[in-house]
Amino acid sequence: MSSEAHSISLIAPVVLLAAAVIAVPIFKRIGLGSVLGYLIAGLIIGPFGFAFFHDSASILHIAELGIVMYLFVIGLEMQPSHLWSLRREIFGLGTLQIVACALALTGVGLLFGFTWQVAFIGAAGFVLTSTAIVMQLLGDRGDIAQPQGQKIVAILLFEDLLIVPLLAIVAFMAPNHVVESTSTRLESIGIGLIAIAGLIAAGYWLLNPLFRLLAAAKAREVMTAAALLVVLGAALLMQVSGLSMAMGAFLAGVLLSESTFRHQIEADIEPFRGLLLGLFFLGVGMSLDLSVVAQNWKLIISGVLAMMFAKALMIYIVARVTKSSHTEALDRALLMAQGGEFAFVLFAAAVSAQVIDNSIKSNLTAIVVLSMVLTPILGIIFKRFTETKDQINLDNVSIAEGLSGSVLMIGFGRFGQVTSQLLLARGVDVTIIDNDIDMIQNAEKFGFKIYYGDGCRLDILHASGASTAQAIVVCVDSKETTNRIVELVTHEFPLAKLLVRSYDREHSLYLVKHQVDYMIRETFESAIKFGGVILQELGVDEDEVQRITEEIRDRDDERFETEIAADDVYAGVGLQYTHSHPRPTAPLIRPKKAARILNDEEAQKDLEEK
Repeated sequence: MSSEAHSISLIAPVVLLAAAVIAVPIFKRIGLGSVLGYLIAGLIIGPFGFAFFHDSASILHIAELGIVMYLFVIGLEMQPSHLWSLRREIFGLGTLQIVACALALTGVGLLFGFTWQVAFIGAAGFVLTSTAIVMQLLGDRGDIAQPQGQKIVAILLFEDLLIVPLLAIVAFMAPNHVVESTSTRLESIGIGLIAIAGLIAAGYWLLNPLFRLLAAAKAREVMTAAALLVVLGAALLMQVSGLSMAMGAFLAGVLLSESTFRHQIEADIEPFRGLLLGLFFLGVGMSLDLSVVAQNWKLIISGVLAMMFAKALMIYIVARVTKSSHTEALDRALLMAQGGEFAFVLFAAAVSAQVIDNSIKSNLTAIVVLSMVLTPILGIIFKRFTETKDQINLDNVSIAEGLSGSVLMIGFGRFGQVTSQLLLARGVDVTIIDNDIDMIQNAEKFGFKIYYGDGCRLDILHASGASTAQAIVVCVDSKETTNRIVELVTHEFPLAKLLVRSYDREHSLYLVKHQVDYMIRETFESAIKFGGVILQELGVDEDEVQRITEEIRDRDDERFETEIAADDVYAGVGLQYTHSHPRPTAPLIRPKKAARILNDEEAQKDLEEK
């Protein structure tokens, strides 16, 4: 009996694992991606397929931890300074997109003949994108660290901040709603702020010492347990404070992003993240009620198409208004056109508050689930379309593969082109990669051999010979891209010399913290040279120009050392010449004749003084 009981208890996990193991490779093999494989597998084994499971909601609740862990990993890759640099995208772009989409989706609901309450609930559930699906698709494409991927991540973070306010609005819409007192609202806000402050304090003063202590114990399983404890503890703290679990995990990841144990923690979390995220997609597939779809197929199909079109259109318009390219705007619109997992929570809350009934909830849930199923398909179609265009552009362009060289140069823009001249003049074996196809094709006309490759991808770095290169030279234009490459190289290729083009002083401080072997601000030397020429044109003696130039260099070096010691870009500001801190008065133009004494009386005084 005992063995029989144990075998019965293992049926559920065996079926879940078997569904994933069978479906995902098949769908990836035929080019449909892992997400769609999970969703279809969930539909097959769920209540409306072979009925191995009858409670998909319970599976979804457990599997939400996959989203939590995914946000934690994203936080690990995003330093506080980088998060701060995304503030405009998070609050500006995020607000604009949410408002535009909410208005459009509410309008769609009203056009379908629903009351304003039902239209708003449907819009609120659909306006927040599925973090799980979008992040998985971005990860599969390797676009999370790219500028377009970072904008999407910023919008998703802002959407997470809206979960609690939207639930509060649903409660306020209840027919028997009791208005909360001001003190109760202030208490809720205070609890949330205290929880965030406590998490930040723990991140700064407890987590790094904890992991140093555990690392000294050399117990790998304890490090893994500690990583899970940090993720789940942060999520629990946010949950009991009335905030988003995913937001808590993300903040914990950001606080550990500059830790020396970051890569180890990420490696420990990765298997759990992947399994739980796959379980989440299986749960979503199980949630699709085929009987509801069959009974109301006209409403549901038209609702899916109308809601996805309206949301995608608004996302595209907002992206174009904020200066994104047509391709980037279209990609973002298709990726984020679906409803998200938060809709299930919101619809359940709306039923509890008697704002909508169960039949409307079932229809809205089916619309959201179908939109989630369609998203990977739309992504595949878009990818195939863009790949067709890229194949035309890739004529006569060599892909980075199986390369070797004593120097690997990443980026062949204005800076890289000049830098390469010295290496080529000395006969150095230099491999150059770039991801600008037009530039590669133009460089080919001038006799350069540039390989196509993205330096932010580890597989491309390996294919470009980074593991055998004596030096890796980073000459790309984007500060964010440079930072990602530096992180990869310092962790994966520590034996290679790393020389980096810096964007500005603040970026230089960042690079020093990451222990690059050499960095240079891209405009410093040219600006020094240019300033010296200006002085010469004003008549200043060449020796004086040289002296001033050396003084400015020395002052800049001293200022930078001060900034490094203080970890503050403003620390050495007093060492630079400004209008409020000018150089002691001196003629800009050297007198043509030597100075002479004007009269005999002054001459006598001069002799007596000597």
